[in-house]
Amino acid sequence: MATTEHPPPGRLRAWMLEGLSDMGKGHTPRTAPATEAAPEHKGQRWYRVMCLTGVDYFSTLGYQPGIAALAAGLLSPVATIVLVVVTLVGALPVYRRVAEESPHGEGSIAMLERLLSFWKGKLFVLTLLGFAATDFLITITLSAADASTHLVENPHLTSTLHDRQMVITLVLVALLGAVFLKGFLEAIGVAVALVVVYLGLNVVVVAVGLWHVITEGHVVTDWADALTAEHGNVFAMIGVSLLVFPKLALGLSGFETGVAVMPHVQGDPDDTAEHPRGRIRDTKKLLTTAALIMSVFLIATSFITTVLIPEREFESGGQANGRALAYLAHEYLGNAFGTVYDVSTIAILWFAGASAMAGLLNLMPRYLPRYGMAPHWARAVRPMVIVFTLVAFLVTWIFDADVDAQGGAYATGVLVLMSSAAIAVTIAARRARQRGWTVGFAAISAVLLYVTVVNVIERPDGVKIGACFIAGIILVSLLSRLARAFELRVTSVTLDPMAERFIRDMASRKIRFIANEPDQRDKAEYRDKIEQIRQDNDIPGEDFVFVEVTVVDPSEFESGLTVRGEVLHGRYRVLTLESSSISNALAALLLNTRDSTGCIPHIYFEWTEGNPFANFLRFFLFGQGEVAPVTREVLREAEPDRDRRPRVHTG
Repeated sequence: MATTEHPPPGRLRAWMLEGLSDMGKGHTPRTAPATEAAPEHKGQRWYRVMCLTGVDYFSTLGYQPGIAALAAGLLSPVATIVLVVVTLVGALPVYRRVAEESPHGEGSIAMLERLLSFWKGKLFVLTLLGFAATDFLITITLSAADASTHLVENPHLTSTLHDRQMVITLVLVALLGAVFLKGFLEAIGVAVALVVVYLGLNVVVVAVGLWHVITEGHVVTDWADALTAEHGNVFAMIGVSLLVFPKLALGLSGFETGVAVMPHVQGDPDDTAEHPRGRIRDTKKLLTTAALIMSVFLIATSFITTVLIPEREFESGGQANGRALAYLAHEYLGNAFGTVYDVSTIAILWFAGASAMAGLLNLMPRYLPRYGMAPHWARAVRPMVIVFTLVAFLVTWIFDADVDAQGGAYATGVLVLMSSAAIAVTIAARRARQRGWTVGFAAISAVLLYVTVVNVIERPDGVKIGACFIAGIILVSLLSRLARAFELRVTSVTLDPMAERFIRDMASRKIRFIANEPDQRDKAEYRDKIEQIRQDNDIPGEDFVFVEVTVVDPSEFESGLTVRGEVLHGRYRVLTLESSSISNALAALLLNTRDSTGCIPHIYFEWTEGNPFANFLRFFLFGQGEVAPVTREVLREAEPDRDRRPRVHTG
């Protein structure tokens, strides 16, 4: 096996790249895939894992009632009921189906990836990753902004921290990045404590708020009279609620996180990787319970905040802006309880950012390195944490740490992912010939697509930010793929007994391969090919083995290689391979042959006709093109030692 000497990395570089996966980097592929089993992951009970996704989902209570009041005004409770109906009748069934179809945490993006192949599939996934990045990054910045709002508006601190919200938000984001740089373990126990305390405090605030509503009966009468005077009748109220619904879409967040944490759910003892029935069942319990809890809180909090808080306090600069429930906690339970509530809210909002950062770090490496669309350092956690933290700084600065201003971008990311999930499960139900579910999921898809389009039209900031993320991801991905074009990216080489026999037989003499593009595969094709190679290279004899590579999906980057041997027409030995790139497959076979036999193999090509640049594009996009020089370049990068490098001949 060839080795390459590298200078020892500096301490900073070693620390930054700690844990870097080297899959696909090595220049000599393994003879066979690794067979070591990973340690069994026992997981946690579903209700504990629910708290992990709950720090994202439940924490939206910190700002959702205020955003609903700004969007719908007196109609906030009615519009919130519409939101709850969409949650329970639409989003919940969709993600319960996603849990069935994608039980290992890949989510709806993986479902859609399976439906599309080649470059169109990759570009579609990159687009969805852009919106996912919007969702998770805005979760970080919006949660940090709302946490700073609760801190700045606390009566004990408002005079000291006035006009410091931007600085505080940046500090919270930096602190989040620092935690991940040090090393973040998903502390489900911490999430359980935060969620239990936060929901408990909210129960107290809601109970006290409802008590004041009951004892001060005129507030409900005043609200109902004003609502009737403004909108006339129930049908008009429902119609307006449907129109403002897209602005309330933040209340739907958390479902993607719910399926992303599936691998942490403890299943049944007889669960298998292919059929984790217990994990799927308990994840459905997780999603349903979280949706029901959130639905109750959404309706109750939107009602008490609407009828008890003056409308002017919801406006920008008002004491309830971005912190409606905290306003009630201070107003009716005193500043001591209110401060405890603020601390709990700040903690869960900050941990929601941690959940989003963990989602980003799990999502991006799941796709981009596999596509060859990320540099090697993107496999390491710490460099990616720095990148995401800097982007979060930029987003915070662009939106001036304003919760309301970021609502559109957040809602866009959430709605696009939910729409894609609905479409994915509709297609899955149709393929399973489930007509009822197909019609139901299609209706849900239509509703979510409508809400997404309306949200984009009314608040284009979200799609602009999403487009920036998409453009950045696609640009960086294509540049990375271009920079890694000549990298050996075969992860393993496996030979069947006949292929091993061919190579073992040639090892006693000189190993000579002929690269052949299969055409008719008749006797004349192989006879003429040998004659041409002999004339072009002035070599005697017929002791050759043909190598034929079939390109399957050129958009794939890393893959294993299976080599099969056969004898055609009673005399011609042929090795057949399937790969995403002809040149990479040939280079991997040559290096594997050298390492297994100790002999330097030779391979013979014809020159490819046509423009070199056009041939390079064919190689980059379709895995074909200028095969001979590209194979040689892949070998040169993989094996710096010229004396140990397999020989490439072109006539």
